[in-house]
Amino acid sequence: MVSAGLEIVGLALCVLGSFLVMVSCGLPMWKVTAFIEANIVVAQTIWDGLWMTCVVQSTGQMQCKMHDSVLALTHDLQAARALTVISSVMGVLGLMVVIAGAQCTNCIQGEYVKARVVNAGGVTFIVSGLFVLVPLCWMANSIITDFYNPHVPSSKKREIGAALYIGWAASAMLLIGGSLLCCSCPSSSNSGYSVKYAPTTKRATPNGGDYDKRNYV
Repeated sequence: MVSAGLEIVGLALCVLGSFLVMVSCGLPMWKVTAFIEANIVVAQTIWDGLWMTCVVQSTGQMQCKMHDSVLALTHDLQAARALTVISSVMGVLGLMVVIAGAQCTNCIQGEYVKARVVNAGGVTFIVSGLFVLVPLCWMANSIITDFYNPHVPSSKKREIGAALYIGWAASAMLLIGGSLLCCSCPSSSNSGYSVKYAPTTKRATPNGGDYDKRNYV
């Protein structure tokens, strides 16, 4: 019963985490314009994402432009693109594996095998969380380094966008949910059969035999 509860909670966290990874991957708000020093023009805000750059006017109008070339992107954006996509794919694969081995399904027979399949799905979710955590931390470090770099103009400085915070929340859910799925273990009642033998007692018989004939019935 406890194992089934851990599977449900872990699977729910992993599904939500995988969904947030996809949302974070698609959002353009990885880097946001920093209004500091002489850069006080707030009529427009620039968002830099993995796939596009958007300019949001103060009137609410927004114009977006897709990145023309992958090779023209910075190394952190290239790595973030690849790792977030891989993380999303691994999240879908992990979901399929966990559903196949869940206790509420009959895709696989045998409690021990089903538990090991769920453990494999949990490991897949943990790796997915690590894959999305690496580009998030790399991107945040790049933003903070450029922000405090005096050689970078104020108009080029950026702040951490909402997509990074969503990605961090998704990574935490994947790591916690995957760990819960790894705690799933087969039921001890089905792990083996215990055979108990009733002790035989010797009884004296009138004929001088060692055993009573009733012991052979």
